[in-house]
Amino acid sequence: MKIFDAVLDQVIEADKIFKTDTEWKVLLTPAQYEVTSNKGTEKPYTCTFDRVKNDGIYRCVRCGTDLFYAKAKFDSGTGWPSYFEPVSELNIHYAEDDSSGMHRTEVRCARCEAHLGHVFDDGPPPTGKRYCINGVALKFISI
Repeated sequence: MKIFDAVLDQVIEADKIFKTDTEWKVLLTPAQYEVTSNKGTEKPYTCTFDRVKNDGIYRCVRCGTDLFYAKAKFDSGTGWPSYFEPVSELNIHYAEDDSSGMHRTEVRCARCEAHLGHVFDDGPPPTGKRYCINGVALKFISI
């Protein structure tokens, strides 16, 4: 499959990641597993990424795929890390989500299908999007 590598600044070929629930449970913390595998949601205002001010990339905690540039992060006031655009549309998938009594658009990692969060149409310019993402689904690297 094709994904965008933000460090190389180019599209690359990468293998799709398939693991069993048992394998994910071994590799992830209970909170990471609950969110990424069972579409859970972390409690608002528990993510420490608000303190991160470095330039960098937020990657999928399960497979390391580049998902969001730090420069796309903004304070939405919701208690979850929010971004106005992904690194590349190649790196994420969308799915309709009618759970919790509302209609939303789920955001998943394209490479391993980890549940990341949801995207809404109430974000800032230039995109007007708010990618509301669970911090436990991400890991940060400075660049």
